This record gives sequence, structure tokens and C-alpha cells, in this order.
Amino acid sequence: MFPPAWRSWLVWVAPVLFYFVAYFVRVSPAVMTQELMRAFTVGAAGLGTLSATYFYAYVAMQIPVGILVDSWGARKLLLVGTVSTALGSFLFGGTGHFGMACVARALIGGATAVAWISTLKLITHWFPARRFAMLTGLSLLVGNVGALVAQTPLRILVQHFSWRPVIVASGAVVLGIAGLVFWLVRNDPGEIGLASYAPESLRTLRHASLGEQVRGVGELFRYRNTWLIFFAQGGLLGPVLTFAGLWGPPYLEARFGMTPTRAANVDMVMLLAFAIASPLMGHFSDQIGGRKPLYVGSAVVAAITWATMVLVPGLGAGTFIVLAGVAGFVGSSCILGFAFGKESVPEQQLGTITGLMNMGNIIGPMVLQPGIGLLLDRHWNGAMAHGARIYSPEAYRLAFAVMLIWSVASIVLLALTRETHCRQQA
Repeated sequence: MFPPAWRSWLVWVAPVLFYFVAYFVRVSPAVMTQELMRAFTVGAAGLGTLSATYFYAYVAMQIPVGILVDSWGARKLLLVGTVSTALGSFLFGGTGHFGMACVARALIGGATAVAWISTLKLITHWFPARRFAMLTGLSLLVGNVGALVAQTPLRILVQHFSWRPVIVASGAVVLGIAGLVFWLVRNDPGEIGLASYAPESLRTLRHASLGEQVRGVGELFRYRNTWLIFFAQGGLLGPVLTFAGLWGPPYLEARFGMTPTRAANVDMVMLLAFAIASPLMGHFSDQIGGRKPLYVGSAVVAAITWATMVLVPGLGAGTFIVLAGVAGFVGSSCILGFAFGKESVPEQQLGTITGLMNMGNIIGPMVLQPGIGLLLDRHWNGAMAHGARIYSPEAYRLAFAVMLIWSVASIVLLALTRETHCRQQA
């Protein structure tokens, strides 16, 4: 007897709430840049490093998490991840030392890396295969809602309560999610005497060692599309998470004189467009029977949009907001990288290629956030306000050049890929 639907949905709720938190903490520094620079007495380079430590740890954990979810099970991995995220949040909200703040941010990044793969693992065991695509899209949507909550709503909370109590409170929320995991989640319906939806081949698969996983990643780069897509992904998602996740609000304040709350609203427009377009990109690609046309076309529109937003003088705030929505919409084409990558390598390496494509996504903000911070400090004119450095619109324009270069590079990389026609090729 298979589990009743209500039981399966309860199992899904806990990990997807953790995935919501993962997105929330990923982009939360954007709405408190001035507060963080004052609290830790750092400039743009230091703030970029502080934010990017999340991504460093997140990327480093991709392969280990893939192994641990099989050897430990999703339940144990989620318990460790949620408790570690809570501890990282308490440490981040309580420390006044920059180095310790970076450690806390890295702890959060490494811990939240378990959320997505654990969610997919549990969906495979608790739901029919025909629902996998729908639940994957729904889970991604919940994650994007977390990013939206980390904009205007978070900014309002920071203004009313200061950033430290808000961060500590978020840690308490994650502890609550840990309780839900302990109470609701089981790795497989078989643990409570029910039939599992996971195929027998998955349940009896020999789990590869860390060394075998690393060698498998190296083998994947023998396929042309793997490395082309891997590096292109960062140029599509990187600008979105770099702008909406850190440097967008202070840039909008400097260029248009926006209040922090209104600047957060612009970020919400970009992230909302990204969330809406994410499931649509895959649907459109399936409908036209190809990955490359939509992928390359979106990359071209993204590069033109970012160049217009950054380089065109005299652009009105209203026009900029519309373009921000366009940038978020076409940036969601990075979702196609997962399907494109899977279809380009042998079927038995589908799990590894998924993790690799996810790493390609995160490398974008991991490099761009601190890189832009370094360039901002280089072009700083010495202006200060309330104990924090203030950067001119010209400094941002020069710093954002690296973002534009990667966007253009993504077009070239994707143009060199080989079309799969939505079918397994290798």
C-alpha cells in the first residue's frame, strides 16, 4: 500500500521550507549593506567577501551532499543542515568580528546546500514519478518566494528591529523547521510499513565513494556541452543574484536616490519575474523541441538588457524597473542548463551532472559579488555617510563591467553548444 497523499505532502513540507530559508539567506545581505558595512567596519570588498562566503561553502558541499544523502538519508542530512543553519544564524547575528561573521556565513552556506537535493530525494521516494516535474517546479517556486521575502519585507523588519535581532529570529525559525523534519520526515515510506515510489534500481544502487564522484566530474568535462554550459550558467544567473542579492539596492540609492525600501522593491520585481519565468522556460523549450534557440536567445536579451541598465545615461527609474523585470525573466533560462546538461552526457551520470550544473550557477555570484566589491573600493572617492562608505554611480558603472563581460561570454559559449533536441544524446 502506497502512502496516502496527505502523508506524502507532510514529508515534502519540511524540506521545502528549508529550501525557502536557503534562498532567503542567500540574498538577504542586499537590503542591509550599509548596516553590515558599519557593523563590521568594512568597505565594498569586505562586504562582497562576507556575502560570497555563503557561495564558497555552498559550492564546496555539492559533491559531498550528493554522497551523504545516499549514505545518511535525507532525514539525517536535513536535521544536521537545519541545526547548523540555526547555529550559523545565531553566530552571525551575535558577533562583532568580521572573520567570525565570515565563518558564520560559510556555515550557513554549507548547511543550506543540503536543502535542494534532499527535497528531490524525498520527492522520488514519496510521490509517483509522474509528479516529479510538477513538484520540482513547485519547490523551486517556494525557494524563489524566500528570495522575495528577503527584499522589501526583510527591509521593513530591519528598519523596525535592526538587523541583528532579525537574523537571530530567522535562526529560531530554522530550529522550528528542524523540529518539523524530526517529526514529519522519513527517508522512505518503507520505514512506516508502506510501499515506496522509488524504483528498485535506485534503492539498490551502489553508492559511489568521494574519489569516484570526483573522477566522474572530471569525465563529464570530456563532453563538449558540459564545460560550455557550466561556464555560461554563471553569466546568466550570476548577474541576477549579484544585483538582487547584494549590489542592487545601494546602486539604486546612489543612481536614483531611492530609499532602501523602494530599492528593495526593484529587486522584488527582478526576482518575481525570475520566479514566474523559471517553470515557463522549461515548458517553452519542450514545446519547440530544442534547448539551444531559447537558451542563446535569452542570453542575448540578457546581455543587451544589462548593458542598457548599466551603460545608458539618463535612463529613468521607471524604465530601469521594467528592464530589471526583463533581466530577471531571461536570466531564468539558466534552468535550461539542467536539462541541456543531462541530455549531453551518459544516463548513468545524470546525478553528477545535475550537481555540476548547480555549481556552475552558483559560481557566478561567488565570483561577481566580491569582484565587484574590489572594483568599487578601487574607484571609491572617499565619501562616507553614517560610518559607511558611499560609492558613486560612476564607480558602480565601472565595477559592473565584469558582469557585462560574463553576460556576453555566455552568448559565445552557448552558441558553441550542440543541440540535443530534448533527447538523450550521449
